[in-house]
Amino acid sequence: MAKPLKRKSNQNKNGKLKKMRKAKPKKRVIIPDPVFNEVMVSRFVNHLMYDGKKSVAYDIFYTALDSVKSKLPNEEKTPLEIWKKALENITPQVEVKSRRVGGATFQVPTEIRPERKESISMKNLIIFSRKRAGKTMADKLAAEITDAFNNQGGAFKRKEDMHKMAEANRAFAHFRF
Repeated sequence: MAKPLKRKSNQNKNGKLKKMRKAKPKKRVIIPDPVFNEVMVSRFVNHLMYDGKKSVAYDIFYTALDSVKSKLPNEEKTPLEIWKKALENITPQVEVKSRRVGGATFQVPTEIRPERKESISMKNLIIFSRKRAGKTMADKLAAEITDAFNNQGGAFKRKEDMHKMAEANRAFAHFRF
């Protein structure tokens, strides 16, 4: 009796070729900002922007950095370095994702991709600065940046809460998955 032929990985049970899924979209190239020549700043401004008003968003960002410079005069770092350090302080390392197993939903802690970490931290900084009380968005953003730099504020608390949730679910998820 003949042995059945070994199937190739790109064939289904009937021997037909599997259809490929849609191709991944290409990453868009982001042009660096005009003042600092940093792609990260452009990405942040893109998150900050409303209704395509990029020049307004740049104005808010640069005004906020000037305000940060005046708030922290004895700091030897530049305002851009302070902003980067603030983002680093509020960047989460793990997040919880819902996994459904047998009718029950579990919160499973997972590592975050580097691009997503950066995006989450930028969005959190913007969200919590919008929630702040203050006169202008530049003032609110400057206040949130200085708080994040000093490991305080809403965005930093959000990161801590994410880590606590992941830690609480780590032991539980360990023996289930």
